[in-house]
Amino acid sequence: MKKAIPNLPYVERPKGCADPIWRYEGNPVIARHPAPGKERVFNSAVVSYEGSFIGVFRAEGADGIPHLFVGRSQDGIHFEFEDEPIAFVDEQGNPTDSNYQYDPRIIEIDGVYHIVWCDDLHGPTLAIATTKDFKTFVKIHHPFMPFNRNGVLFPRKINGDYVMLTRPSDSGHTKFGDIFLCRSNDLRRWGDCEHVMEPGWEWWNGTKIGAGCVPIETKEGWILIFHGVTCTCNGFVYSMGAALLDLDDPSKVIARSTDYLLTPEKDYETVGFVPNVVFPVSALIDEPTGRIALYYGAADTVTGLAFTTVDLLLDFIKTHKR
Repeated sequence: MKKAIPNLPYVERPKGCADPIWRYEGNPVIARHPAPGKERVFNSAVVSYEGSFIGVFRAEGADGIPHLFVGRSQDGIHFEFEDEPIAFVDEQGNPTDSNYQYDPRIIEIDGVYHIVWCDDLHGPTLAIATTKDFKTFVKIHHPFMPFNRNGVLFPRKINGDYVMLTRPSDSGHTKFGDIFLCRSNDLRRWGDCEHVMEPGWEWWNGTKIGAGCVPIETKEGWILIFHGVTCTCNGFVYSMGAALLDLDDPSKVIARSTDYLLTPEKDYETVGFVPNVVFPVSALIDEPTGRIALYYGAADTVTGLAFTTVDLLLDFIKTHKR
């Protein structure tokens, strides 16, 4: 049975708009200083939960250090945040913490919510925790070595394994920026790795790329919304692109867009702590209609919302493929 989100925050494509994705006119949905002690909230994950919406949010205080907080919303637009960061526990129930946490994704598999984020293990690396109630978060003990970012789980097992897209890197001193795929049967030991995509020849994603939203399953393949980065005289610019991956072997790229889906244009995307960033994180899909609400970080400062549909994304990828 297709999963429906009857209260999905969604606005139809404006008349005369030919773009495959369009912004919410009320953006940013999470502005600067949205709650005491939270200076900036961005690059955060939202899911539909028990008739409303819940998420794990990257929030930074006046010390500039990012931590993860639970946030809730009735309509997917107005959010309230818990005062304290998530108190992760290990698999024995003991408190566990790290120096920082950022850029989370939430992936629901068989009723369990998996949070994947960038954690600290003598350098940035991927961490995984699970929850069923968004009250207790059980953190798996260091499944990845540093340096690794942009971890996104597929929303179901494939051929019996958990499958994750990652963007391994070093400490930034040599070339990096490719998306890889790895597999696990227990979420703890990852291997059987394969290369998926490299930065593109197109300038908007020629420097590095990384998986963004949880892949969207369609009859034609998995839609992957990813971020692509170019390096300009004024620094990095982050845009969104899309690709179609094989259903049974998602390391195989069926098609990949030559054009970006969305690039920084609005003031809240071009001006901020890190200018010129649109960073896709969450795509909520009402499966019966194919409508999508996409949450993205803007300028490493605020959170934006945009809309599209499964059919529009498929058409965009196939029309603008390599």
